Amino acid sequence: MDIADFQQLQTQVLWAAFAVAVVFGFIAQRTHFCTMGAISDIVNMSDWTRMRMWGMAVGVAMVGFYGMAWLGWIDGGKSIYTAGRIIWLSALTGGAVFGFGMVLASGCGSKTLVRIGAGSLKSLVVFFVMGLAAFATLRGVFAVARVNSVDKIAFEIPAGGAVPSWIASGLGLDPALTGLLLALLVGGALVLWALLGTDFRNANNLLGGLGIGLAVVAMWWVSGHLGFVPEHPETLDAVYLASNSGRMESLTFTAPMAYTLDWLIFFSDTSKLLTFGVVTVVGVVVGSFVCTLMERNFRWEGFRSTQDTALHIVGGACMGIGGVTALGCTVGQGLSGLSTLSLLSAIAVTGIVLGAVGGFRFQMWLLDRE
Repeated sequence: MDIADFQQLQTQVLWAAFAVAVVFGFIAQRTHFCTMGAISDIVNMSDWTRMRMWGMAVGVAMVGFYGMAWLGWIDGGKSIYTAGRIIWLSALTGGAVFGFGMVLASGCGSKTLVRIGAGSLKSLVVFFVMGLAAFATLRGVFAVARVNSVDKIAFEIPAGGAVPSWIASGLGLDPALTGLLLALLVGGALVLWALLGTDFRNANNLLGGLGIGLAVVAMWWVSGHLGFVPEHPETLDAVYLASNSGRMESLTFTAPMAYTLDWLIFFSDTSKLLTFGVVTVVGVVVGSFVCTLMERNFRWEGFRSTQDTALHIVGGACMGIGGVTALGCTVGQGLSGLSTLSLLSAIAVTGIVLGAVGGFRFQMWLLDRE
């Protein structure tokens, strides 16, 4: 492969990632797919329908990820979620801060982008605040605090951070086959659990669960298969094209929001290249916008009061700080991360749920004061 072919392939990867993100945004808007909404339905109404949709998406993503790994299409160990160093305190506390913030901001990072596409100026403000806070936590003042505090508390797993790798290493089994069998067991159980809900079985819910799960799988394929070059034409190193992390990536939105702001602000700087994360952020907004146009429900939405504004700003900041600290959001750790059967992702999701429950209680306290 010469440099011209390399650049052409990188363009194809970016367009493919954008297309999948558009589909994700369209489905999320059409089906009201929302992790915060799913938790809220359980806490406030004891309704598990949207959580079943979320569970199906995770199950489909698991089976798809390890199915591709078994086929040799991707290397299941080449993602940030399967690293052997488990920064459990970062994942737990960052997840809790993110979960609390997403309640205040009326939705997680992906929901923020979906709402922007539907006309929410409130979510546009959240996007800028979240992206700025995320950038400060990646490379700025909050990054120094993060690296010198919670990131230091960790333990190492020589076999890697994914559960199948431990089992395969301990029992001397084939890692790819072990991963596939465990994904079929756990992921299949999640899909079955979703389908057992009588209120769940309709076209809209099935589209949300199956479609979102397949979008995560498609992103793994785009980044890990289409975008993998075993030998860079100049450096001769193996490379994942257009990757911000340098590893295989799927859908995630906290750090990509920061990268999007960075790309927009320094657009004239030729060293700032378009990346996987940036095009997915734009793609989700476009997909949601297309859906609202087709359904004729696009409408502008603004803040109701000063308190509403303040809560969304604080929520966006919490999501930016927490999402980077936890190495992902409800989609990054919750869907993409859990699809790898990562211990780190399970810890982060636990933190997000606990933080969200705390956020709902805080909202109830505010209502009681009024």
